[in-house]
Amino acid sequence: MSFRTINPATGKLVEEFSLQSDEQVFAALTKADRRYHEDWKHRSVAERARIVGRAAQILREKRDEYAKYPIVEMGKVTRYSYLEVDLVADILDYYAKHGEKLLGPQSPPGEPGATVVAEPIGVLLAIEPWNFPYYQLARVAAPQLVAGNVVMMKHAENVPQCALAFARLFEEAGAPEGVYTNIFCSIEQVAKLIDDFRVRGVALTGSERAGASVGERAGRNLKKAILELGGSDPAVILEGAPLELAVEQCVMGRTFNSGQGCVNIKRVIVVGKERGQKMLAALKERFQALKIGDPTDETTDLGPLASERALKGLLEQIDGAKAAGARIVYGGKRVDRPGFYLEPTIITDIAEDNPLYQQEAFGPVLSFYVVNSEEEAIELANATKYGLGAFVFDADVEHAKKVASRIESGMVYINSCFVDSPGLPFGGIKNSGFGRELSELGIGEFLNRKLVRVANVG
Repeated sequence: MSFRTINPATGKLVEEFSLQSDEQVFAALTKADRRYHEDWKHRSVAERARIVGRAAQILREKRDEYAKYPIVEMGKVTRYSYLEVDLVADILDYYAKHGEKLLGPQSPPGEPGATVVAEPIGVLLAIEPWNFPYYQLARVAAPQLVAGNVVMMKHAENVPQCALAFARLFEEAGAPEGVYTNIFCSIEQVAKLIDDFRVRGVALTGSERAGASVGERAGRNLKKAILELGGSDPAVILEGAPLELAVEQCVMGRTFNSGQGCVNIKRVIVVGKERGQKMLAALKERFQALKIGDPTDETTDLGPLASERALKGLLEQIDGAKAAGARIVYGGKRVDRPGFYLEPTIITDIAEDNPLYQQEAFGPVLSFYVVNSEEEAIELANATKYGLGAFVFDADVEHAKKVASRIESGMVYINSCFVDSPGLPFGGIKNSGFGRELSELGIGEFLNRKLVRVANVG
């Protein structure tokens, strides 16, 4: 096993990085633990925030450099790579500017003499995926470094240059060695790190299987874990929804980042047979018009999947759904060109016993359903083991909010495919995991909320 840059647009190996030895990994842990106890936790919030704020500034200054790595390593379309860089800079800025307020002492109402203070807990281990190779890191690093924790980051094996670039960002910003540490380690080494008492918390974004494994191990070691796992995010198109808006947003929500997002729209559920037929025809027309191509081409709409493995997995899912009786409305095949390209795909007639009914398709594969009533739409939206994001479309926003309140998910977006912001919490329920990242909730996940009680001795 090694960390390798393979360009998904060509399938060619670009660069390879060796795994670190156990000695190197645990020497890094020793350094991080010492830095936390002897230095970082003792600095003021303002001082830590200045370094994180400086990282945001450097990222903006080197925007072109940082945008190129996700394009080469996971095939991200150029304009989306710039969007990710800009969002990450905003996240770093958010915690740099608001950290002191978010971490300020609190006075419980009705409890005179009592104060709850926020203190860091130590070394955190973060295990992050490739699909948003900076954003996933920033969701952990930005809040936790401001809070006074230190972070050891194990990134995905196919984005090593992104991992190294993000580590350089904090080094250039003035973070001392051990505050943010990139490690090229194996799954077995991750397990040993979780077992080590010096690691006090674990954050993972990844598959359901990976989350179960990490959560189990963290639990055995009595350590808190934050898990952001998969999703089968439904878009419910109500009877009053403007179809043109719904089509536009569902195309973007399914194909953004080549469909490789936890909160991409995965399932479209339309209320009404006639409206369903119209929307399906419009979606097919829009999918046909998408330009598949080189992610560096500014006119490209859909780039490659991140790896050969990802492409093969989706093709197997499509074949399995078809074999179980589903109908391929459009796409479903590998594109005949170098690299890991899949045609944007629409699948319908998916019965409850079809494997795709419960699976997450992590790519530009859209499941399409038509139901007769709003009640059926809500029931179908909830008929999944996942509960990350959901979407409701309706001209009557107040009614859409009522429907949103009945959907089992951590997040619901009304009349848009996705609007992210550093000040909004991100996370899910059910098999999509637990805990929150970003916002005030995200910075609070790995804090010791210590009670200080002054007795009345007067």
